[in-house]
Amino acid sequence: MYVIISPPDAPKLPSVSVRPSAEIEEGSSVTLTCSSDANPAASYTLYKRNGKTILPPFKKGPELVFSSIHSSDSGQYYCTAENNLGRRISKDNLGRRISKDYPPKLPSVSVSASAEIEEGSSVTLTCSSDANPAANYIWYKENRKVFLGAVGSYHFTSISSEDRGNYYCRAENQYGEVNSTSLFVDVQYAPKLPSVSVSPSAEIEEGSSVTLTCSSDANPAANYIWYKENEDSPKASGQIFTITDFRAEHSGSYSCGAQNKLGRSNSTFHLIILADESIMIMNITRKEKAVSFNTELNEPIETWELDPCSVYENVSDLNMVSAEQTEEPEEQEDLV
Repeated sequence: MYVIISPPDAPKLPSVSVRPSAEIEEGSSVTLTCSSDANPAASYTLYKRNGKTILPPFKKGPELVFSSIHSSDSGQYYCTAENNLGRRISKDNLGRRISKDYPPKLPSVSVSASAEIEEGSSVTLTCSSDANPAANYIWYKENRKVFLGAVGSYHFTSISSEDRGNYYCRAENQYGEVNSTSLFVDVQYAPKLPSVSVSPSAEIEEGSSVTLTCSSDANPAANYIWYKENEDSPKASGQIFTITDFRAEHSGSYSCGAQNKLGRSNSTFHLIILADESIMIMNITRKEKAVSFNTELNEPIETWELDPCSVYENVSDLNMVSAEQTEEPEEQEDLV
């Protein structure tokens, strides 16, 4: 009878195997096994690597069993084999990466601008979700698709007032999809060209009440000031200006100015008396005044631009003066 005695030997290079070897689904059972040829038999320790950081020993023994694997178990694992003759470590990058396939988790959304967003500035919306395989992202504005891509960033080179609104993103892979919470993008902008309405809009009797209303799209909301041509002081402030007893001296050019911290815009219109007892309204021009600010002196710098719109007239019957007022009386013969 021959007895073969193997000579003592330090552990050979250990290897790590994973069961099952196919795709790993969340909640399934997974076993890692470390093995090495050694005499005497080696003792084993399993480690988990977090990027380039080696974590403390994860498990003593040749096997590591996950009865129900989760996303937190993902990572790169390796092992050491050791006896009284030596110690060997499995090769870097040969440790098996435990991964599971799962649908995207609830995405997080953020906006690059932490302060107020002004029209014309650069803004980036970012969406990210934990998913395996990696998610694709779709950005929506008010349920309208605006961006699709593997990277969850949606960039505005020069954001405009039309971009203001609610956004959300959807993260999806072959295992499912999930929407983020809504993100409101509040774009601030200077007032747009104001519109002016007059009540009543038909012919106005002298002595009646006339109400002028000015409105402009602006964010933050605009403040309104009313001026009359050739008068230094404002006629009124607020969106509505009422003249309770309209007289001849009230005729002339009026301007409504809409202003917020980002700028100012003006609309000019004209009230004209056509006869002693009636008044017509004629829009003759509109101008826009943009206001910027001197950052050193903190003073407004105003520039005027003429709106290239046509002249609008709404003058009906101008022949309102009687013949008695326009014709000279006939001379009467002297009676002798």
